[in-house]
Amino acid sequence: MSNILIEVEKLVTPIVQELKLELFDLEFVREGRNWFLRIYVDTPQGGIDIEQCALVSERVSEVLDAKDPIEQNYFLEVSSPGAERPLKKERDYLRAIGQLIFVKTYEPIDGSKEFQGILTAYSEQGLEMEYRIKTRKIKVQLAHEKIALARLAINFSA
Repeated sequence: MSNILIEVEKLVTPIVQELKLELFDLEFVREGRNWFLRIYVDTPQGGIDIEQCALVSERVSEVLDAKDPIEQNYFLEVSSPGAERPLKKERDYLRAIGQLIFVKTYEPIDGSKEFQGILTAYSEQGLEMEYRIKTRKIKVQLAHEKIALARLAINFSA
């Protein structure tokens, strides 16, 4: 995490906690000619509404106006991580146990680099998930260092 994001996190965390929300993630990225500071917030139960995002944005803007660690101009965006939210931290994985997830690996495992199935377990070594190929249930264990991307998935056929 960059120094800018570390400083922003120190400023944002108390605000988010006071509002009984969770700081899910922070990004400071350049897109084209513009810079964006993105703050992703959520509730412990999952799900946040636009009014909560607006309140966080107002409160964070006040704090950043007083003490902003970012020198260049940027746009502030506050939002939810979304229904297909990434799984980044241990708490994200633990919350997702029993849910449908999508995982992409850096290299093929058993001939595939993409897996979609139910997260059945999570540990310091990696995760275990169960997926289907036709009528067969297959369990796969994936070490953390093999995972390029993991996120919640939505089952549109249910």
